[in-house]
Amino acid sequence: MRLFFDANTLFTVAHNPKGKAALIIDLGAKCYWKLYTSAYAIEEARRNLEAKFPAALGTFAKLLATFQTGPESRSYKCPAGLPNKDCPIYLAALGCRATHLLTGDIWDFGPLMNQPKKTDGLVIQTVAQFLEAL
Repeated sequence: MRLFFDANTLFTVAHNPKGKAALIIDLGAKCYWKLYTSAYAIEEARRNLEAKFPAALGTFAKLLATFQTGPESRSYKCPAGLPNKDCPIYLAALGCRATHLLTGDIWDFGPLMNQPKKTDGLVIQTVAQFLEAL
């Protein structure tokens, strides 16, 4: 499996290093799956951490070492209804050939969650949904 973390999930694990997302990273570091993100997601998460939880920036920097980054896919279009601000995340997940995009953004990604036929085969889930499906 190839898991893509969006900015929301990176932010969450940085300020809550004992949560469910941290477990997924720990298992990824042990080679159960590969972990991916994008420069766009990293920058958005960093900006939000600086504003809300600056003490978590050290943890954030360390956790990034477990991720690979990749380019946005130019072969796909964003699904109908996905806001433009989320297209770089979606396209980067496809560019990494991720099997799953993990997000806490239920407002924007919610209508596409667990519907890979609508998302070019990409399974979009919350961290909890991913763990429940294992």
